[in-house]
Amino acid sequence: MSNPAKRPAFLLFFPLAALLASLAVPFSIWAVLSGTGWPAGLVGPGHGFELIFGFALALIAGYTLGSQPARILYPLLGLWLAARLLRIPCPDQLLPTALSVSFALLLAWHVVPRFSTARQWRNRITAPLILTLCLLPLLAALLALTWKLMPALAAHIRLDPGRLLHVGVICLLLLMSFIGGRVIAPAAAHTLEQRGIELRARLQPRLEGALIILLGASIIVLLIPGLPAETSYPLAGVLLVGASLVLAVRSLRWQLWKCASRPDVLAFGVGYLWLELGSLASGIAFVAGRSPTAALHLITVGGLGTLSTSIMLRLYFQRTSRTPPPTGWVLCITGLIALASLARYLSGDMPFAHPLLLSISAASWSAAYLLLTVLMLKLARQL
Repeated sequence: MSNPAKRPAFLLFFPLAALLASLAVPFSIWAVLSGTGWPAGLVGPGHGFELIFGFALALIAGYTLGSQPARILYPLLGLWLAARLLRIPCPDQLLPTALSVSFALLLAWHVVPRFSTARQWRNRITAPLILTLCLLPLLAALLALTWKLMPALAAHIRLDPGRLLHVGVICLLLLMSFIGGRVIAPAAAHTLEQRGIELRARLQPRLEGALIILLGASIIVLLIPGLPAETSYPLAGVLLVGASLVLAVRSLRWQLWKCASRPDVLAFGVGYLWLELGSLASGIAFVAGRSPTAALHLITVGGLGTLSTSIMLRLYFQRTSRTPPPTGWVLCITGLIALASLARYLSGDMPFAHPLLLSISAASWSAAYLLLTVLMLKLARQL
């Protein structure tokens, strides 16, 4: 019996993730500025939920699943799509919550075992990290149920949806730091070798291990149910500041400023820079007891936006023409994401008090992902 035909997961998940990214932000702003509160699933914490557990988990699915038969890909895609279509307009209903949780758990079921057989402990971090991200929607649903049915018990649990979103962002920070390093190091080494320069500091396992320990510890500190925010956030903040310094040293040792002939490699470096700045700013906000909202957007808009678009561009052009993505596309999309990140950070922790900056951020972000969606659909015809 012949094996069932397989299809790369990125062909399905990447365009849909990019389309969600391009639409969710303007709809989120519309829900507030219009006074209608619609769509309710993109207001307040719902905006962050869709970014992490809708957009980011779709990226993880497209990047980690590889080629899969239809019996695996289409149920996953169907759960993800149904969860988005139902949760965005009706976030508090049982069905969309169940669909979001089911997609995350099914994704973990297929992906986590693929990373559990690595020999080195640093390589094994991907499995528990993805598992943690996929379990957070379930934990959020259980917390909401506990508050509804057993409020006396819930009052003793220090976790809340905002804290879980912060954990999700730090999980993404660690995942991007890990995967980004695995992409940047060989690309930088190859580019410099073509110029006759030997790059001695490549993967930098000790610094990679330090990042895993620092960011992993910050995740654990925030997830301890009995630890009050007055204790957990300053501890996590110190760890984030330490991680930012490690990220900076690691990226400097790659000598990316010598890779001007490869704008796509430089774009990955820009993404890593956003992670450094976001980790530092978020850590300082945690320690000072201030709102980390603006600082965390340096990670999600700047870091996740730049690295995700760079990954998508790189993968599609590798598969279609076996060449790096054209300079024009790289500069355009990386520049739009940079503008979106900077404008969002400058709009502060109360962004609707600065509608012009917020609009610039939303328009730049949406334009980048809408352009990328169209490009991916066009290139997909060649695959």
